[in-house]
Amino acid sequence: MKEIKINFTDFWPDLNKTNNYFYNLLSEHYIVLIDENPDLIFYSCFGSEYLNYKCKRIYYTGENIRPDFTGCDFVFSFDFNSNKNHLRLPFYSLIIEENNAHDILEKIKPKEELVQIWDSKSKFCCMVVSNPRSRKRLDFFKKLSQFKVVDSGGKVFNNVGGQVKDKMAFIKDYKFVISFENNAYNGYTTEKILQPLMVDSIPIYWGNKKVDKDFNTKRFINYSDFKSEKELIDRLLEIDNDPNLAIEMLLQPIFSTQKKPYNIERQEIFSAIDGVLKSKNKPRATTYFEKIHFIKRKFKRIRPVISRSIREAFK
Repeated sequence: MKEIKINFTDFWPDLNKTNNYFYNLLSEHYIVLIDENPDLIFYSCFGSEYLNYKCKRIYYTGENIRPDFTGCDFVFSFDFNSNKNHLRLPFYSLIIEENNAHDILEKIKPKEELVQIWDSKSKFCCMVVSNPRSRKRLDFFKKLSQFKVVDSGGKVFNNVGGQVKDKMAFIKDYKFVISFENNAYNGYTTEKILQPLMVDSIPIYWGNKKVDKDFNTKRFINYSDFKSEKELIDRLLEIDNDPNLAIEMLLQPIFSTQKKPYNIERQEIFSAIDGVLKSKNKPRATTYFEKIHFIKRKFKRIRPVISRSIREAFK
C-alpha cells in the first residue's frame, strides 16, 4: 500500500492521533504515518495551529459552528450543507466508530433479553452535564425532579456525591437519560442521544429538530413531539409504570430509515478524503481572510465571558 503523511491539530485534548475515525478509515487503504510535515492536516475548531501548516487541509467540527470554506480543501460537519466541498458527518458517527458499536446498534436484542435488562434498571432518570449554560436542559431537570428523583452525575446540579468517572457505566442503571443538546440547530446531533441507546436506556431528547433523519423517533422521547413539558413528563411516568411500553420502545430500530447506511457513509467520507489527497490543488497557505475569520470566531467564544465580567464590575 502507498504511504501517506497526515496529522491532526486543534481537536479536543484527548484525541488519539493513531486511533480515530479518520486515521482508521485511511489505514484501510494506505500506510498512514503521523508526521510534522504532512501531506494532509485534519483540524478542528479548538485553536489556530492549522494556520502554521502549508499543506492540504480538511476541517472537521462536531460543534455548532459554521465552517470557513476558504481555509480548507474539504469540510466534514453535522450541517445539512449542499456545498460541493462538504459532507455531513455528525459527531455521533465518530462515537460509533470509536466504540466499534455499529453492529451492536443495528442488532435488536431478543424480547426476553430486553425484559431482563429493563427489569435490572433500578433507577428512574439521570443526566451527566458539565455545561451550566443550557437553560432549557437545567430547567427541565428541575421540573422533572418535582415528580421523581433525578440523579445528576456531572458537574452541574451534582447530587450523587461527586462527578462520575465513567458516564456509560453510570447511565446504564437508569431507565431514562436527559439527553438535551447544548443548543438547538438543524442537523446538530452529538453523542448525547446515542449513549443511552448504547446501554438500552431511553433518551429524552431536545435539540436537532431534524433528528428524525438520523434516529427512529419511536425509540426515544422527543421533546418536540409534545405540546408541553407536563405532557412529556406524564408520558415518562406512564412508561415508568408500564414495562410493556418500555419494551415496545426498546424493540424499535435505533436509526431512521432516512439515515445513510453505515458502510455507504464511510465510503463517501473516504472518497472525499482520497479526492483531496489525489487532487492537483496546491498546498494551502494561510490567507488574510482566514486570520480574520479565526479572530472573529475566537471573540464570539469569549464574548459571554467578557460580558459577564463587565456586568460584575459595574454591580
